Amino acid sequence: MADAKIITVLEPIDEYTHQPDPAPNYNESMYLNCFDLGQQLGAWFRIGNRVNEGYAEVTVCVYLPEGRVGFLYSRPEITNNDEMNAGGLKIEVVEPFERLRIGFGGRLCVLDEPRDMAHPRTAFESNPFVESEVHLDVTGVSPMFGGMPVRADGKSLGTEAEKSFAKAHYEQHTSVKGTIRVGDEVIDLDGLGLRDKSWGPRYWQAIRWYRWLPMIFSPEFAMMLSIIDRDGEPTTGGMVLSDGRYHPVHDCRIESEWDDDGYQTAMHCSARTDEADYEVDGTVLSMIPLRNRRTTDDGEHLVTRITEAMTSFECNGMVGMGMSEYLDQIVDGRPVGTDFR
Repeated sequence: MADAKIITVLEPIDEYTHQPDPAPNYNESMYLNCFDLGQQLGAWFRIGNRVNEGYAEVTVCVYLPEGRVGFLYSRPEITNNDEMNAGGLKIEVVEPFERLRIGFGGRLCVLDEPRDMAHPRTAFESNPFVESEVHLDVTGVSPMFGGMPVRADGKSLGTEAEKSFAKAHYEQHTSVKGTIRVGDEVIDLDGLGLRDKSWGPRYWQAIRWYRWLPMIFSPEFAMMLSIIDRDGEPTTGGMVLSDGRYHPVHDCRIESEWDDDGYQTAMHCSARTDEADYEVDGTVLSMIPLRNRRTTDDGEHLVTRITEAMTSFECNGMVGMGMSEYLDQIVDGRPVGTDFR
């Protein structure tokens, strides 16, 4: 009988870009978030190279005072997968597994009402754009978590490109220092966050829904909780940073509260590792709804909604910050995962 054991492989070279798979929907992406608890401000950045489709997905999102958001989404043309550098956003690897650098220069749309982004064209046409720049140094405060699952003999698992969200994924909690300028507003940021990287074929419609909650309370205590529903059977996962290492989450529960539009406003979470049980309460501070649309070869129109919310978390008497990122496919006008509390 063939060895069915699955192992996870991650090397320092994986911090850099890879040779793209031939799949048309190959995607290599880096994502980073950062939050300043004292100011209750934050930001996140993402570049997703879809070189076989000829463009990158570039997103910059800055959570400003009074619930405002500075936002950019663009699809600049790219011709190679040599670096994470497109649309004015650049993410550099300074030292693998240790340090990254984020730089951005360009125009952000400033939204007094971030929910306007539920209708992107109208939002971009009716809100002002201002010149902005970002200079941030990102330092890991934890080990790496994740990598590429392969069989014990090193062979790929062979996921179908049409059903894939990524063939490899890893995360790390971080400290982040630097400046963010949005128009005349300057944020001197000394905060904490999380970064991740993934590569491989991706369609945003490959998952029915998920709940992803990265959070950090201090450089010594942080966690990520997730529930993913690919085919009607939700699975849970995540990790807790404690005692200088990650402890895998074996089970978690996320009970969400919703407003009349089906956006998350708060959540209560329970998580269990081999070492401890945790209760976490989250409160959304600022939220922006995003979407992805795709038409299949058969002419079917698919819509994915992703709500990106800067969120305050409480656990064990500590207060931290992070994200509540909720992805749902929209079916008959409704997000499919809101019935799952």
